[in-house]
Amino acid sequence: MKCITYKAGYKYQLKEDYIDTIDIKPGEAIDTEYIALGLDGTLTIRDGYAWDGPSGPTIDTLNFMRGSLVHDALYQLMRERHLDREMYREAADRLLQNICREDGMSELRAWWVYHGVRLGGDPAADPAHDKPLIRAPISCQ
Repeated sequence: MKCITYKAGYKYQLKEDYIDTIDIKPGEAIDTEYIALGLDGTLTIRDGYAWDGPSGPTIDTLNFMRGSLVHDALYQLMRERHLDREMYREAADRLLQNICREDGMSELRAWWVYHGVRLGGDPAADPAHDKPLIRAPISCQ
């Protein structure tokens, strides 16, 4: 029997590299399969990266997508212990708010987005929260 192994919970997949310079500058360069963050704050999210889009009780609007991509990538770096969540989580949350505003989200909604991730986002940045591997079919367990 042939088996597959996957992680659930992703809705979107990047189809070309996304590169931007952000204010988060790690102590040492980070380079993973899908995410790189340079000492100068150059963030590269590579083609093929999968993320779940905006989280919580919200609507996946175009003015939320880029922010959710960057935020999810930074939280993944925290979950994988490449970035210290105590040091960088608030900056990642504020960056989400700022990108949403840049992309045309109303100031009020962006404020709610920021406060929503401040209140409920910590588990998503916690290394213990990594999505489990799933194997299928059932005989592959």
